[in-house]
Amino acid sequence: MLIKGDDPGTALLLAAAPANKSRLVDAASVLPGLAAVAPAVLAGTAAATVVELADPVDPQTVLTRIRAVAAAPGPLFLYVAGQLHLDGKQHQVHLALARTTPASLRYTALPWAWLAHELQVRAPGTTTVLVDLVCDPTAWERGAQDGLALGPGVLLYGRAAPAPRRQVATPDYLKTYAEVWRGGARPSLAELHAYAADRAGHDNARYLALDGTPSGGGAAPVQAPPVPGAAPVPGAAPVPVQAPAVPAVQSDPHPAILAAAQAGRHGEAASMAAVWESEAMRTYGPGSLEAVHWLEVRADLARLALEPARSCELWMAAAQARLARHQSTDDTDVQAAVDRAHHQWEQLRDPDRARSLGPALVTLRRQVAGRRRGALEAVQRRIEQLEAVPAAGR
Repeated sequence: MLIKGDDPGTALLLAAAPANKSRLVDAASVLPGLAAVAPAVLAGTAAATVVELADPVDPQTVLTRIRAVAAAPGPLFLYVAGQLHLDGKQHQVHLALARTTPASLRYTALPWAWLAHELQVRAPGTTTVLVDLVCDPTAWERGAQDGLALGPGVLLYGRAAPAPRRQVATPDYLKTYAEVWRGGARPSLAELHAYAADRAGHDNARYLALDGTPSGGGAAPVQAPPVPGAAPVPGAAPVPVQAPAVPAVQSDPHPAILAAAQAGRHGEAASMAAVWESEAMRTYGPGSLEAVHWLEVRADLARLALEPARSCELWMAAAQARLARHQSTDDTDVQAAVDRAHHQWEQLRDPDRARSLGPALVTLRRQVAGRRRGALEAVQRRIEQLEAVPAAGR
């Protein structure tokens, strides 16, 4: 999946954000998930060392750690979650640390140029950087102009997004990496980047898939699948795309997915299905029958994992997707999706969760009566019964 070599690999997990009102992202929330991933997966080698920096306060300390891991001979994977700012005097991009404020930016944050400089001592192709970044308005504008490339030979994957209004963002892009790996799936980085981008969303975000080589030469580019809605970063060498990204030799993934689910590896099965769904969405479109098929596979996997709420949600989403395709309400597949959502809803033993899903199911049942007589009335009766049960915390 990742770079392989004889030398032990190193993974540096760096999550940083100000511990004050300047905080734009809950960067450290990604660390528990990444730290739970096997070191060999994080670093791509049989033997690996993981270094974790959670909300560090001193840029010199961070620089020392980066310098130390950069000097290691094996593959290096650097995971960075945080927020970027532009200092008003020298107009350099900085990664904010725990004590960073707008007034102290130049002294309490890590200049992005320091990171780029330290990584240039490494052999080309041995360094991969994965970022999940939120940018203040000036850093966002600078990123659009100059990009965030880290120089020749450094592979860069990631997400950069403008700071949200009146809320603290979460590093959902890198959290998806941790979720997939912890589930047991091992897609390529290019496939995982595309899947994480789809999961994190594309609203104003830029997605990076850069090989770090100058335009027109250098090492062979990473073959990354296209990300719908991703804006290119001017000034950086774009990676040529190849679709589909999933190897064609694996003609039918269903047996492997079912085998994982039957063996109790439900997270792995769900992750594999989600990757294939993402690929179907990129290749055929979000509302395509191919994408709906994988949505229904995920719904059935949730049933096998004894997650009726999740299964109900996914079956309802499948039914709604088919109706959005103008399939009729008496279409066999539409009726089957609604019936299965209804069945999974009836398996719920959590009154609060059943209450929360009830209105959406009623809406669907009014559109799709299904093959069961009185199905709508049955949903309404149970909702009335649930209303008589005190909600948790009341």
